[in-house]
Amino acid sequence: MRDQIFSQAHDLVDFTFDANVANVFDDMVRRSVPGYQSMIELVGLCVKTYGQDNTNYYDLGASTGATSMALSLNDTHQNTQIIAVDNSPSMVSKCSKKLAGKVGNVQVVCADVETLDIQNASLVVLNLTLQFIAPENRQALINKIYRGLNPGGALIISEKIHFDDSQQQQLMTKLHLDFKRANGYSELEIAAKRQSIENVLITDSQETHFNRMHLAGFHTYTCHFQCLNFACFLAVK
Repeated sequence: MRDQIFSQAHDLVDFTFDANVANVFDDMVRRSVPGYQSMIELVGLCVKTYGQDNTNYYDLGASTGATSMALSLNDTHQNTQIIAVDNSPSMVSKCSKKLAGKVGNVQVVCADVETLDIQNASLVVLNLTLQFIAPENRQALINKIYRGLNPGGALIISEKIHFDDSQQQQLMTKLHLDFKRANGYSELEIAAKRQSIENVLITDSQETHFNRMHLAGFHTYTCHFQCLNFACFLAVK
């Protein structure tokens, strides 16, 4: 279904992952996030490299299940369990329907990723999720993930980021807006969504992400993909 949530002028409230968003999420993310398909494909490559037999894979903030699908389709390991987690009942319903009959080793859970127990994990994915966690709670979440990862396991974080250099920030913002226009969003839609989401989606810089990983205990981490102002980070325990 095509995303037209912000196509009409109306009173704006903070962005939420309700049924309206769940119904158009796949179209919204494809048209709003440059490099989104590559992010998903890289998850598939990482599960081949860092997945381990007899372990869990966590998709935290699973939305409609694209990451969980990539984990399943590319998994070459034995006796693994995919745990797809989202705190939106509408997203959980959509995810369950999307994966039904296609992914056998998945458990779709409606839960808060901040309170979820992470254990026996060889891969944890936060795909466009951490940016919606309160900044003061992000370090605790990364710490918890690190503790729940097995040695050799990996954490993948895909995020919208910001840049400390004002000229670079201005350039990336302009290119991102051009990307949205090229994908059919009107000026009204772009402005309305930006106003709706600005208090909900709070970005970090690459340096902040790296510092957080280092404090958690990761000593191997890198940015393995970037498209405009969206980046993917890989950290290995």
